[in-house]
Amino acid sequence: MTFFTFVLITALIAFISWLKTKDEDSSAQGYFLAGRGLSATVIGFSMVLTSLSTEQLVGVNASSYISNFSIIAWTVQSVVPLCVLALFLLPRYLKGGFTTIPEFFEERYDKQTRQIMSLLFLVAYTFVMIPGALYSGAIAFTQIFDVTGMFGVSFNTALWGVVWLIGIIGGIYAIFGGLKAVAVSDTLNGFALIIGGTMIPFFALKFLGNGSLPKGVDIVTSAHIEKLTAWGAANDPVPWTTIFTGILIVNFFYWTTNQAIIQRSLAAKSLAEGQKGILYAGVFLLFLPVLLNVPGLISFHIFGNSLGNIDLAYPTLVSKVLPKPLLGFFTACLFGAILSTFNSFINSAATLFCYDIYKPIFNKKISDEDLIKVAKIAGTIIAIVSMIIAPLLQYGTGGLFLLLKRFAGFFNIPIVALVAVGFLNKTVSGKAARITVLLHVLLYFSLVWIFKVKINFVHVMGGLFVFDIVTMFVLGGIFKRENPYVPSVKNKSDVDLTNWKYAKEASALLILGLCYLYCILSPIGLAGGNSLTRITMIFAVLALILIAGLNIRKKKTSKVICEEY
Repeated sequence: MTFFTFVLITALIAFISWLKTKDEDSSAQGYFLAGRGLSATVIGFSMVLTSLSTEQLVGVNASSYISNFSIIAWTVQSVVPLCVLALFLLPRYLKGGFTTIPEFFEERYDKQTRQIMSLLFLVAYTFVMIPGALYSGAIAFTQIFDVTGMFGVSFNTALWGVVWLIGIIGGIYAIFGGLKAVAVSDTLNGFALIIGGTMIPFFALKFLGNGSLPKGVDIVTSAHIEKLTAWGAANDPVPWTTIFTGILIVNFFYWTTNQAIIQRSLAAKSLAEGQKGILYAGVFLLFLPVLLNVPGLISFHIFGNSLGNIDLAYPTLVSKVLPKPLLGFFTACLFGAILSTFNSFINSAATLFCYDIYKPIFNKKISDEDLIKVAKIAGTIIAIVSMIIAPLLQYGTGGLFLLLKRFAGFFNIPIVALVAVGFLNKTVSGKAARITVLLHVLLYFSLVWIFKVKINFVHVMGGLFVFDIVTMFVLGGIFKRENPYVPSVKNKSDVDLTNWKYAKEASALLILGLCYLYCILSPIGLAGGNSLTRITMIFAVLALILIAGLNIRKKKTSKVICEEY
């Protein structure tokens, strides 16, 4: 029954996605950017589902199981770069008509910088991000379905088999459907995941409370309350000091420069729709601890320290507490999250290869039809390589999530540095940028893997970001552009660039919501055994003051503009 339900729901989502996209634009813009016609809802869900894979469901819950809530810095803090993307970067990306982020590097620096950064993206996707999504998904499936017992095979064999099964099915979506198919399926899977994901803490709390949900909540909020803090100590997975250093920079990379994320907003039918979609995603991210942290905490209350591998905390909890009739539905939701991340990164990797490597170097006059063929071949190769690498991640230590973040330090920090300097400076040259990237890779590898410095790798990331910025400015004084960079004044995307009128208000409330979350997950909140009434009232008043202040400022600005005319 479980398997039948899983297949039925997965097939239904696939069929609806096909119906919605079968008559879509077959041009290159249609394949890579969905014809620049995505709505806010589709953008928001697609961005979230691209980021929310079993890498997080498994990895973040594993961290909450073994430690506390400090790991949320990798997820909820993302609302800050999302607000920056909505208010500052997206208008510039759309105005430039960019299909890929490296296209900005060519406009700002030069062709060589564009190609090098594209290669960095491709390496990151192929060897880190896509394998991570496949591996975490395979672990969850192997545990929930008891694949080893069902087929009488070893864990390693089951892992390889499930990885390739997911990879083949997901590859069909990404390679043959294009961005629109991926985005539509993401939206459908997003709705399903909200339902399926919230089922786990619901049934887990009931199980913990011997059938009583309130009793389960009382146990979680009264026993081991030290685990309810988001402010990590020096020996925790995420020390609180890293919130303001490397993690912030990494989140800026992921949400403002990462092709797989940005490609959705670049495909918006208008700037306003893009901004709304981005900020919708921010709202969802603030509620992610319910899906990504609470189950891990409950696992600790149920299993204690009995689990040999911390990455088994989430799938073991699911198989323990979820009623069997619902297991098929939840597995379909989980499968959708895996496919979403896998599809998105495959599609984005193919886009990067086609627009930044193949077309400018090998065939500048290639037709749309042939470019799409190249994209399908490239996507297939990337998918196969990723499927080979994914099972090898089982030999990593310290938990999947942090292992992948450690490897990401090679590429995410210099990319953010290049974007920041690119917008803030007009004279730093491409040569200065390329030398900086090379120095960053060598230094990061040396500090983390050779010298194994005794400070958190996130602090290393933050320190190297400062190093990258300073180095670019120093080298920029030696290697300058022939002509200062001047952004194009022409709207190259042919979409409406009118801002969403509530973009600033929504952004301000999101930042306030983030602060509220960190307050309730602190010694003055749940971690101290305190009531949340006072904190909630204070933030409610602050929200009202904030909205009122923004409205007054908006009215004054409008009055000044009217008087000028």
